[in-house]
Amino acid sequence: MTSADDPSAPRHPAIGSLEARARAVRAATVRMAHDGKTPHVGSALSCVEILTVLYFHTMRITPEDARAADGDRFIMSKGHGCMSYYATLAERGYFPRAWLSTYAANGSWLAEHPGPQGVPGIEIGTGSLGHGLSIGAGFALAARIDGRHGRTFVLLSDGECNEGTVWETAMFAAGQRLDHLVAIVDYNQLQAMGRCDEITALAPLADKWRAFGWATREVDGHDLNALGAALSDLPWSPDRPNALIAHTVKGKGVSFMENDLEWHYRPPSDEDLERALREIET
Repeated sequence: MTSADDPSAPRHPAIGSLEARARAVRAATVRMAHDGKTPHVGSALSCVEILTVLYFHTMRITPEDARAADGDRFIMSKGHGCMSYYATLAERGYFPRAWLSTYAANGSWLAEHPGPQGVPGIEIGTGSLGHGLSIGAGFALAARIDGRHGRTFVLLSDGECNEGTVWETAMFAAGQRLDHLVAIVDYNQLQAMGRCDEITALAPLADKWRAFGWATREVDGHDLNALGAALSDLPWSPDRPNALIAHTVKGKGVSFMENDLEWHYRPPSDEDLERALREIET
């Protein structure tokens, strides 16, 4: 059987064409944080390239049929970073880009944490950290029982890996041999109260996932080509779930936000927005 005949084979557009997509998502993210006067812009910016590669390169998805039975599924477990998630969905055609201007407004479907009601492409509400991976494992197990080929991708934050439920699910997924489950950790090394390794002994993070029985790789989480290559040959090992540790920078793409914990909490001012867009769009 060739990859063209295999319903589980992903479709791969040229990765070089995604740079403009990533810039558009990054610019929309900063605008949403400014207009909605909301925090977490740093967390949203660190995963822009990850989301861009997933939605424009790796995942088998059909925006017109977001719940296609044999399509891939995605869970934004780090729900506080949802601005770039919304921007990616709009860029991919799940809903009009004009919706982004309603983010965090009273009555808007686009809340500060993602929920499925009224938003095409979102299946599960997230934001209470530590639960996305367990839901994803359930999706993956159900797909196998039903004989479906779709894969499940879960994007976690590094601070989220402090939660015990993440590691309980890691053991369960390895025991169930869920090789159609992919956990991607946005490893920007900052969490709400400080550097991750100052809060808990998170490192060596990749070795921890390997010890729990997962096929594990590490990658520059802002390198579109490296991300695309890593996600092109899943599963990496038969009968083992997949963990991708994506090394990222909080606030990536805006120099005065990068590696600055302040941008976990502070919304951009008018001046901040103007400066950020100049950097992103040049």
